[in-house]
Amino acid sequence: MVDLTELRSLEISDSFLTGVIPPEIAKLNKLWRLEIYNNNLTGKIPPGFGTMTTLTFLDISTNSLEGDLSELRSLTNLISLQLFENRLTGEIPPEFGEFKYLVNLSLYTNKLTGPIPQGLGSLADFDFIDASENQLTGPIPPDMCKKGKMTAVLLLQNNLTGSIPETYADCLTLERFRVSNNSLTGTVPVKLWGLPKVVIIDLAKNNFEGPVTGYIKNAKMLGTLNLAFNKFSDELPEEIGDVEALTKVEINDNRFSGEIPISIGKLKGLSSLKMQSNGFSGSIPDTIGSCSALSDLNMAENSMSGEIPHTLGSLPTLNALNLSDNKLSGKIPESLSSLRLSLLDLSNNKLSGRVPLSLSSYNGSFNGNPGLCSMTIKSLNRCVNSPGSRRGDTRIFVLCIVLGSLILLASLVCFLYLKKSEKKERRRTLRHESWSIKSFRKMSFTEDDIIDSIKEENLIGRGGCGDVYRVVLGDGKELAVKHIRTSTSTEKNFSSTLPILTEKEGRSKEFETEVQTLSSIRHLNVVKLYCSITSDDSSLLVYEYMPNGSLYDMLHTCKKSNLGWETRYDIALGASKGLEYLHHGYERPVIHRDVKSSNILLDESFKPRIADFGLAKILQTNNGDLHSTHVVAGTYGYIAPEYGYSSKVNEKCDVYSFGVVLMELVTGKKPIEAEFGESKDIVNWVSNNLKSKESVMEIVDKKIGEMYREDAIKLLRVAILCTARQPGLRPTMRSVVHMIEDAEPCRLMGIVISKESDVKIKEIS
Repeated sequence: MVDLTELRSLEISDSFLTGVIPPEIAKLNKLWRLEIYNNNLTGKIPPGFGTMTTLTFLDISTNSLEGDLSELRSLTNLISLQLFENRLTGEIPPEFGEFKYLVNLSLYTNKLTGPIPQGLGSLADFDFIDASENQLTGPIPPDMCKKGKMTAVLLLQNNLTGSIPETYADCLTLERFRVSNNSLTGTVPVKLWGLPKVVIIDLAKNNFEGPVTGYIKNAKMLGTLNLAFNKFSDELPEEIGDVEALTKVEINDNRFSGEIPISIGKLKGLSSLKMQSNGFSGSIPDTIGSCSALSDLNMAENSMSGEIPHTLGSLPTLNALNLSDNKLSGKIPESLSSLRLSLLDLSNNKLSGRVPLSLSSYNGSFNGNPGLCSMTIKSLNRCVNSPGSRRGDTRIFVLCIVLGSLILLASLVCFLYLKKSEKKERRRTLRHESWSIKSFRKMSFTEDDIIDSIKEENLIGRGGCGDVYRVVLGDGKELAVKHIRTSTSTEKNFSSTLPILTEKEGRSKEFETEVQTLSSIRHLNVVKLYCSITSDDSSLLVYEYMPNGSLYDMLHTCKKSNLGWETRYDIALGASKGLEYLHHGYERPVIHRDVKSSNILLDESFKPRIADFGLAKILQTNNGDLHSTHVVAGTYGYIAPEYGYSSKVNEKCDVYSFGVVLMELVTGKKPIEAEFGESKDIVNWVSNNLKSKESVMEIVDKKIGEMYREDAIKLLRVAILCTARQPGLRPTMRSVVHMIEDAEPCRLMGIVISKESDVKIKEIS
């Protein structure tokens, strides 16, 4: 037997270990580092473990250990203690509050009870605590930031009581303060709102009271503010517009009142704004139309009045709009017709006039507005003219025809004149413009062929990262050209569609990302990038053209096609292979970060291509760390839950998003539908319908033939695995491809949910 008593460091992590921790390990009395995390170890922390007093780094996280922590009370030299994701019970030993060197403590996702030692962190340069998802009680320890080094307080989903200690208002190093889902009370210390390095303030689902103060203007790095389901009151401070790093504001289900600050339009990076179920009054500020990154806007159940701002129609990435249960009046702006919404709810207001024809597909979105009418929505009054007004209407109609004809004639003359001048100006500009073209594939065109085609009549799409044009070459070949916009560009160059980039701005980040990602990728299921064309003023990307648009179009819009199951299956398999290549076949893994059905394009044979890499990141794997970002990128309904929680991203975020796409293919539903309920998405909806084989069969799209229903269920099984709440339970894209390939007709597989609400799969005989 080898004598290991002189061993100083033992690291056997990620090694599929099973069984219990042997009690003989206590003989290693010189061990200072023990790491056996991410295995399948069971049982208790063995007796005698506490004699290893030389331990300074202990990580036995992500196993299935049980029992209490009593054996650890004597490990007074610990610097870092990682016990998260086990089944540990009992109280946190009070001795932990007397440890002089402990700076890092992770206990989350266990079954610990009792109070957190009140002296915790007071004797060391304490840096981090995460004791979330336990059953802890009592107050928050007051002195964890006593030494001024604390970066994160994460105590979510416990039963903590009391108020936030005033000491945290002076914790200038604090980056994350998350205490949601507890029973905390009182007001928030004034200065805590404005901590200079704080990135996340999450106080949701407690009983906090009082206002959000103007001190928040000092929180220059604050990205997420979540105050939902509390008793906060008073008006929102105008200073909230100075927190320009904000990407998510959730203040719903409180007692806020007064008008919404106009300054909110300064939040250019804001992607989610949830203000429902409060007492806000006054009109909706026009300035919200300046929040160009906004994807989710919810102001339902307030006392908002006035008209719906037409500026909402200019939000390029808006995906969900809920203004229901207010006192809004006037007409529905025609500008909303330009939006591609997964959710629209304007019900229970005082709106009047015609519902724009292009919004007629949103059935149920306009109920409770007696003044609204429509020729296509059966639940609304039909739009008819009153008898007494017909003669006047006829006169006005004739007058409009005459005036319109005159205006049209004048416009035609002006158009021809300007067109002639524009051509001269374009030729003059092109002679002086210096263009650079970088080709990545064999080309049969020049930059002039592309530049001459960038005009309004060729525009086929407009998104958050740029405009897309269809270009037809002389030989009949079709191309798609994407122009990347910049947020500060306001001037125009020779073409009315190409904003000028200032020298200071340089090339946009989206452009550089997409070129870097796509230029070296060669795969059948990833869109082809032919070249990039750049000048000091403009940035263009030239792709292959996809005549059948996107999968989203085919499933959900007026362009939708009755896709058969064979086609849907081929799309799922092809798209999965494209993502598999990005994750496993590239030199370094590429994380797309915005996988969704509108970014899966279809060629003339409905073969899929993964597209739009403006948010992609190449994963740095030198040290195995996840990529960290303060901005939650992606699209509402597709974003993995841990992304917003930890600001960490890896390939499993793409796997989750792809699982949502699979659910779209099987159910025919959008990721967000009004029928799912408030704050629910397709993942919740599917999970709630897995009680029996019959209920599972009911959620399959009725357009899928009866003979293919069992095959669809098999693909749904893959989707459920992909959307597991914990990233570690999701398969890799390589495994996803294999599972889809194996989805052949055999016997029916049913799906049930365990008591822990994790999705499980089992055979129903």
